[in-house]
Amino acid sequence: MKTEVRNVTRVFGRTKAVDDLSFSFEDGNIFGFIGPNGAGKTTTIRIMATIDTATSGDVFYDGVSASIYPDAIRRVIGYMPDSLPSYKDITVLEYLDFFARSFGLRGAKRTNTLNDLVEFTNLGEIRNKLICELSKGMKQRVSLARALVHNPKVLIMDEPAAGLDPRARYELRILLKILAEQKKAILLSSHILSELQDICNGAVIIERGRLLSAGTTEEILAQVENEEMQPANAVPYGTAADGPVVPAPHNAPPVIPAPGEPPAGPAIPTGKAPAAPAVPTGKPPAVPAVGQPAGPAVPTGKPTVAPAGEQSTASAGRPPAAPARNEHLSNIVIKTPSGEAEPVRLKLLEHPLTRSAELVDDNEVHALIGGNPAEVSAAIGTVFAAGLTVISIEQNRMGLEELFMRITQKKSSKEKRP
Repeated sequence: MKTEVRNVTRVFGRTKAVDDLSFSFEDGNIFGFIGPNGAGKTTTIRIMATIDTATSGDVFYDGVSASIYPDAIRRVIGYMPDSLPSYKDITVLEYLDFFARSFGLRGAKRTNTLNDLVEFTNLGEIRNKLICELSKGMKQRVSLARALVHNPKVLIMDEPAAGLDPRARYELRILLKILAEQKKAILLSSHILSELQDICNGAVIIERGRLLSAGTTEEILAQVENEEMQPANAVPYGTAADGPVVPAPHNAPPVIPAPGEPPAGPAIPTGKAPAAPAVPTGKPPAVPAVGQPAGPAVPTGKPTVAPAGEQSTASAGRPPAAPARNEHLSNIVIKTPSGEAEPVRLKLLEHPLTRSAELVDDNEVHALIGGNPAEVSAAIGTVFAAGLTVISIEQNRMGLEELFMRITQKKSSKEKRP
């Protein structure tokens, strides 16, 4: 099923919460809905879930309008709010049974559906507990089960990982990946990007109600890399400083640097002496920055760090430190023997440059580390200094957190440019 948000605008009095927003995603994908607090994420999600209506624009599910046919749309979407009310007089099973009956499930079909949901979301031990007695993580599992009770094709989730501990986030991530494999289309929002890194294969990035970028992670990455290759003052075809917009011809010439700027070309010798070759130190090798070639391997007896394909990073069990405005962030994947990933994660979190570290499995940790290559290497070195066992270390390309930083920095620089 294809979900399309088309030119949606939502105005509250003098405030434009959502401003001409358009994006789409399809089944089998998990898209992160990313933006700072107040960006318009929850307002958009409520419109998509038919809880609110747009001032203008509409949402379509396989071409069917959510504003014209809301009752039909509610049968194909599952909505998970950011929190579950603390009902004091209803148990978990009674709560799920109520919604199963509301969606017309009867007899053996309802019983089998509830049993399957309880097993899938691991609610067996708490099925007879009152909802008010549940922890935040348990409530989120109940809320997910309720959203799935009618087997929707599209799942819309508002801040599903907020307030969860690392184990609960790991369990949620596994459930969402299983649902994506079942060809469900999933959109989940968060203003904490590291919560989404290991879940999503695409993103919708907004700020102040406006779209900044949307697409799969690979598409957004290609867009960012392509923009960063252009001169800062180049005016692309399709825009004009003076006069009407002019479409680009098919045989458009390359962008010419502005007067006073050196033309693109090979590096110019500077007269400086080349760097001396690395000397073995017994320490783990430095991690190369994304996009930079790694130097010659240095025999250290430790696992080497090599660039890897596009992967992502999840958040740690603490709020990630805010990266500096121009700080380089490295996405590191560390693999360990089975059952030994947690000590590695905890050791990484002790280093001040570790922005986040998350268990992906009991033998794999994804970490987001700030700083230059030497500083990243030093952070990883604390793992070896503690005598922990590591099988391999790899560095990924940009994850969602760094993509968001690059996109917002690009937007900010454009706004400041005269």
